[in-house]
This record gives sequence, C-alpha cells and structure tokens, in this order.
Amino acid sequence: MVLNTVEIMKLLPHRYPFLLVDKIVEVEEGKRIVGIKNVTINEPFFQGHFPGHPIMPGVLIIEAMAQVGGLYALVAGNVGENKVTYFVGIDKAKFRKPVVPGDTLRFELELINCRRGIFCFSGKAYVDSSLVAEAELKATFADR
Repeated sequence: MVLNTVEIMKLLPHRYPFLLVDKIVEVEEGKRIVGIKNVTINEPFFQGHFPGHPIMPGVLIIEAMAQVGGLYALVAGNVGENKVTYFVGIDKAKFRKPVVPGDTLRFELELINCRRGIFCFSGKAYVDSSLVAEAELKATFADR
C-alpha cells in the first residue's frame, strides 16, 4: 500500500506546518509501516533552530514517527472511520545524528502489540542507511 500526501490528509487531522509525513511507501498488516518525510530548508522551524546551523528538532522527528504509527492504525489496525489519533506514550527515545535540510527521513515502525485499543510500536528513523533516531511509541484513538 502506498499513500501520497493528499491521501494522508484524508486520514490525519494535521495540516501544514504540522503534517510531518509526505508519503507512506509500505504497509504490512499486523507487522509494520514505512513512511517518508522530505526535510527542506523551507520548514518553519529552521528559522529558529538554529540560524546558520539548521537542525530538525528531535521532538519533531518523534512527532513525525508518531504520525506514521497513527497512519498504520488507521489503515491496517481496523480502528474505524472518523477517528483521531492520540499519542499517549514514548519510551527509550534516542537521537543518534542530526537531521538537516536536504535529508530524507525514512520511518520504519514495527507493531509490538495492540491491547485495549492502545497500539505499541518500535520506531526507527533513518537518513540513507544511518539510524538518526529511535523510540517506542504508544497511540490510541477517539471519535473526531
């Protein structure tokens, strides 16, 4: 399954500048999802983080990863229509390398489990083949 930005916007409530996923390139039901974020110098956060030395904030890398996990649950997790994703937990977050304009982030999330409506993922973010961030994420859903 592949989703472009327009299809993603039909599923997630996020909009510019907070929609941080450009494309979904792979979904394996019951297993994993892979998403892409193209990082450009036009991102609004680069104005202040940091002038002359732009680095994508780690919290936004984790947010993008969480958006990919939310998309997994919406397209493969059978949560139903008209739901909104709530990010409810993060564990073991680590930032390995800076992400800069021109990088393409590849998010690979594996489903750990889903219990009582809470999806747990192990997520990794890569630029090329380098691991730049990782975390365990939890998400749940509510009616819009």
